[in-house]
Amino acid sequence: MFLPCTREEMKRLGWARLDVILVTGDAYIDSPFIGVAVIGKLLARQGFRVGIIAQPDIGSAADITRLGEPLLFWGITGGSIDSMVANRTASGKRRRSDDYTPGGENTRRPDRAVIAYANLIRQHFKKTVPLVLGGIEASLRRVSHYDYWDNRVRRSILFDAKADYLLYGMAERSVVELARTLAAGEPPTFIRGLCHIAPTAPEQALLLPAHQTVAQDKQAFTAMFRTFYDHNDPLTARPLAQQQDSRFLVHNPPPLPLSTEELDAVHALDFERELHPLDRQRGQVRALDTIRFALTTHRGCYGECNFCAIAVHQGRTIQQRSATSIVREAETLAAHPSFKGMIADVGGPTANMYGFECAKKLARGACRDKRCLFPAICPSLRIDHGPLIALLQRLRGVRGIKKIAVASGVRYDLILADHKKGLDYLRELVRHHVSGQMKIAPEHSEAEVLAAMGKPGTESLLQFRRLFNRLTEEEGLRQFLTYYLIAAHPGCTQAAMERLRAFCQRELHLVPRQVQLFTPTPCTWSTLMYWTETDPFSKSPCFVEKNDVGRERQKAALATSHPCSPKESTSPPANRSTARRKR
Repeated sequence: MFLPCTREEMKRLGWARLDVILVTGDAYIDSPFIGVAVIGKLLARQGFRVGIIAQPDIGSAADITRLGEPLLFWGITGGSIDSMVANRTASGKRRRSDDYTPGGENTRRPDRAVIAYANLIRQHFKKTVPLVLGGIEASLRRVSHYDYWDNRVRRSILFDAKADYLLYGMAERSVVELARTLAAGEPPTFIRGLCHIAPTAPEQALLLPAHQTVAQDKQAFTAMFRTFYDHNDPLTARPLAQQQDSRFLVHNPPPLPLSTEELDAVHALDFERELHPLDRQRGQVRALDTIRFALTTHRGCYGECNFCAIAVHQGRTIQQRSATSIVREAETLAAHPSFKGMIADVGGPTANMYGFECAKKLARGACRDKRCLFPAICPSLRIDHGPLIALLQRLRGVRGIKKIAVASGVRYDLILADHKKGLDYLRELVRHHVSGQMKIAPEHSEAEVLAAMGKPGTESLLQFRRLFNRLTEEEGLRQFLTYYLIAAHPGCTQAAMERLRAFCQRELHLVPRQVQLFTPTPCTWSTLMYWTETDPFSKSPCFVEKNDVGRERQKAALATSHPCSPKESTSPPANRSTARRKR
């Protein structure tokens, strides 16, 4: 069942008034990949009456007032993608299309959607119930942060939106606790994963440098970010506080990871896997083609690539579903009237992190002095692709499924490091789960750039390439690797891009076309490097190409027309998007 989006739907349910209204920058797709659908369904399962307003017109009262005023709170999200990333290219140009908008035209999502929607609610409901921010846009802007589009450090979005609370991360447990607490008439300021505003800093909180200080002092900003990042593990984090104006942002520790049983329950919710009829009148939504028949196996990522915000949003601990839950969902997909036999993806932020975690991390929290995979894979991480192999084999046995693709990226260094099951896993992928192309993300070839990215060197890439080609040949298949690369990342010069092109021609025998410009999004180490022009780990100066012409020139080193190998030319370009994993 869809959650109501109109008064008529409320009337059919016998609801005169809603407890919670969720406002989103996406069309309403009822899917486990869409955060507003998950949050709404979870609250509804707990007995709360929930409605959704998708992509309201900020120029009128018609959309935002059509469901009335909620009894408990307004929930506001920019959608599955940060609105500034959704609306603007890395060069600042307005995007023409939006995969989460009916009809595909980028006309419905405002810039800084979270702030725009909060202002819209305040405009038409003067003294209303609390405004609660959530989703990726709010989550990554919860403390003072560098904003690429304004080229300055902005304060917490909780203050700029004039909202009451902010729930960061995936927030399933937090939002239910918030609703119950507000329904009981009690203050929710104790809830994990919640940020709120206070006149003073709590005694137990660790003080971050004040916003006014970090906005003017890049060294102070670096120190602030390091402390913030160090306190993102739920087992070791302390409460944080940061003065924003005369008041303080209070940042509670993250929620504890969901258990397998809890994550299974999330995916057992009754999703339509369709676009709501109200949105369907305006056209189709391209994102639905990608997510309708896809399976999530886990969330979180311990890869901690410096340019990626998943570690700050979903966490560094893998939270996984049971194989039984995943197979049961696959059976549900196979029974869907629109299913044609193809599962578009089985994975998560990284496909092959399912089935194993570091026992030390699970017991004592993530290490602050080292990472799981960089500069080398930690020996404490017992890599085992066995459970994933068994899962894929079970899924292939589900009646009605003809093909299962693993479209999520894989960490090839993990495959190579698994001396017992790594080769078997890759053979399984090559034989059954590659649809013409397998995508991997080396990102670059130059050691100094890879170090700034937190990515492994080219030795593992070349070893993996040889192994993939050998297995593909043994299977008698025509399949290729697709390589994703980044231009203009901190530490990358034009000369480094030219060397990258030469490496691709010499070693990969092609020049990949999947090249994107680095976009400094909030709350990543790479964005910190971009703003400060300093490597926060070595504290040495870091070259950053900030000139638009120079950035485009770096991309053009690979993206311009050039001769390519027959293998590259016969393969259609792949679509790179991890946003649906972030919610």
